[in-house]
Formats: sequence, structure tokens, C-alpha cells
Amino acid sequence: MKPGYKTIYEQYRHSITRGLLKPGDKVPSVRVLASELGVARKTVETAWAILVGEGYLVSQGARGTRVNPDLSLGGEKKTVPTAQNGDALLSMAETLRDQAGFLRLGIPSLDAFPYKKWLLLSGKAVRSMQPVEMTNPPLMGYAPLREAIAHYVNISRGLSCSAEQIFITSGYNHNLRLILSALGRPGDKVLFEDPGYYFGQQTLKRIASNLHFAPVDNHGLNVDYVQQHHRDARFVFVTPSHQSPLAVTLSLPRKQQLLDWAQQNESWIIEDDYDGEFHYTRKVLPALKSLDTQDRVIYMGTFSKTVMPALRISYLVMPRACVAQFRETGELTESGQPVLTQKILAAFMGEGHFFRHLKKMRTLYSQRRKTMLAALEQVYPGMFDIEVSDGGMHIIALLRTSTLDVQLAQVWQQHQLQVSPLSRWYNQTHKRYGLIMGYTNVRSAQEAVALLQRPAQETRALLSVE
Repeated sequence: MKPGYKTIYEQYRHSITRGLLKPGDKVPSVRVLASELGVARKTVETAWAILVGEGYLVSQGARGTRVNPDLSLGGEKKTVPTAQNGDALLSMAETLRDQAGFLRLGIPSLDAFPYKKWLLLSGKAVRSMQPVEMTNPPLMGYAPLREAIAHYVNISRGLSCSAEQIFITSGYNHNLRLILSALGRPGDKVLFEDPGYYFGQQTLKRIASNLHFAPVDNHGLNVDYVQQHHRDARFVFVTPSHQSPLAVTLSLPRKQQLLDWAQQNESWIIEDDYDGEFHYTRKVLPALKSLDTQDRVIYMGTFSKTVMPALRISYLVMPRACVAQFRETGELTESGQPVLTQKILAAFMGEGHFFRHLKKMRTLYSQRRKTMLAALEQVYPGMFDIEVSDGGMHIIALLRTSTLDVQLAQVWQQHQLQVSPLSRWYNQTHKRYGLIMGYTNVRSAQEAVALLQRPAQETRALLSVE
């Protein structure tokens, strides 16, 4: 969906008041921004006129439009109160996740979503609502959606589960809390990948009192390290298909080694298959859960990456022996997810639209990744190392000689490029440095080059310091 003038106005006003755009910074011309966003020039002109009228921007003729050099943000700039230093980093990460911009992580292609089909299914779901569907929603999820998900993961991800094992949830954090509430005990040792999904580790730091980290290398989680240092762990969280954020795949020997360890120690493996659907070669990697003959893996899936984050629907595949424990926990802690959105999604999957959409996105994302890689090499030749994986929704541009990825990310963010510094995703001393960037919404080679050129001068100046 193309942004309106209000969206553009609010985005730039927010960037200015938060200090991402500073007094004197140049903003894109009406023509350039309209072309990048795919909107009419009048839309951008209207947003610019409001910002100029409010004093945020000034037009300087041939010099272009800039943030007002005389602008004082002392009374308007808002800061988030923090009780400890770690919260400041979390606030920065939340801003990257929630603020509009380019190269955002984990956002599926918004321009290629089948809006008309979704709208038709939505109208049909509303018209067919029954009185029984207007009372309390089913605790573990809408039955037709649970059936559709079980069918999907059995065919596409190699699982062997029934609809009774599916628990519909509202997202990643919900999954973590539900799992630990249902199966955890006070003081259980919890292992998380290093580096690992930033918001996952921050959630666990708050709800798991005995949290530890295990390193990841080019073959995925180092299971030898787990066995040597954390054999007594009760839970281990992994992203085996495309490790988050390094995008490496857990090797088959390590998968089996991890499964054997879990069986021997009666531990649980939580598999986060957040973007396993997106593979760009003929080599389709089955989920770790597909190898789990002893039912020690709890599988987590989401529709945030395949449909839309705003849907807020994810799911767990529970071990058969634990269904009762999850239900009992749910009776005390859950209220069920809204039925209407579940009905729409169930129809989207049941009528085959979901499969067709995924097939289209695999081709599209493969092309857009190639476009982004080519643009990086064109704008920054020899500056970054890229390790290309078999799939995923993001790439990491590793710094060849510098460790200034935090400072570099801040430079790019000032140009509305919502990249994340890789080093911030580590907890142990050994770190790698680079920029994590999404490419799924980069629509053309011209757009990719134009976006990357925004911080080019500052990037070269910063990296030449070291």
C-alpha cells in the first residue's frame, strides 16, 4: 500500500524530533522521494508543505530542502526513561523495528501482497460470522486454522503432527512465555544462540533467571560447546534453518548431535523456524523437527514473515505428551486469539492462496537479493564481505577491517535506512561486525543504488578513520 501524505509527514517529523535527521540535513527532493515511494509528486509536496509551515523544513531553492538549521528540539525531543543502560539499547532496537524506513528487517514484500484476495476473504469471513464465534475464542486456536497449519507444516516442513498439537499464539514473545510457563521449573538453565535474535534474548533475560549463551559458527550452533559447558541445560533455543542473524544452517551432524543430547538429558529444543519457507535453491531444508523421533523439539512458526507482521498470529507445535500441560497452562494464562483474523487466514491457506503467495515470494526475494548484492558492490566496492546463504530475508554486510558497526548503523539510520549493527546481537566477547539489512521491499536496481548512495560519503569517511 502506497503511503499517503500524512504517513510521509509523520515519518519525517518523527525522524527530526528524534534526532535521526539533524538541523541542516538535506532531505530528498519531491521528485526523488515520490519516485522512491511510488506516489504522486503532489503527495510529497503536501507533506513537505506542512513540514515547512510548521518550521521543521526550509526550502533553499537550488540548494534543495533541508531540516531547518535554526530548529531547536530542546522542548520537543522525547527521551525514554531507563532504569539501566541495557534499556537504552532495547529502546533503539524497538525504534528500528517499529519506525517506518527502508531496509527494515523481517518485513515481507508489501508491494507484492495479494491485497484484493485478502480483502475478499475478509469480507466473506465477516459476513459468515456465527453467534458462537462471537463469544470467547477457542483457547488453543480456531479449529480450521489449526487443521490448515498442521497440513502445511507436514507437507512443506517435513513434520508429522496433528491439529491437536497446534497452539495458536500472538507472536514470538508469547511463545517463549507459554513454553517456559508450561514446561519450565524455577532455576532451569536456558541456552540461547550467540549471536541470536535480539528481542528473543532480551525477553529471556527478563523471564529466565538462569540464562546462558552458546556460540554459533559457520555450521550453526556449536553443540560440542553445549555438551562441554551446559550439559545440564533444560531448554535450548535455536534457529536451525537460517540462523538469526547469521543465516547459516545447522549442519546435519550437529542436528543429530543436538537431538541425541536432548534425549539423553530429557531437555527441550525450541526450534524457531521464522523464515524457513524462503529458500532460493532446489535444496529444500526440512525443519529440525522433522528428524525428531523422540518428540523433544517444540516447533515455533509465524505468519509475520510470510503474510504480515500486523496479523499477530504465530503457532507452536507441541510434543504429543505435553499437550495437556500446555492446555492446563493456557487455562490459567491465555484468553485465545481473535477469531476473525484466524478465519481469514484459515481461508487464505485452505483455498491455496498461501502456497501460491509463498512460491511467488521465493522467486521475488531471490531476485531482490541479487539486486541488493549487486548494488552493494557497485556503491561500496571492496568495502564489505557478504556470506550468501540458501535463503532468508536479510543479508549481512560484514566490515572487512573496521569494528565501527554501531556508529556506521547510526549514520545509515539518519538516512532512514533501518539497518542493525551485528555486534549488538552478541552477548559473549567474540564478536563480528557488520550491518544487518533487509532487502524484501527493495523494488528495483535503481532504488537499491539510490538508497545505498544516501550515506555513501559519510560511510567512506567513517571507515577510513580506522
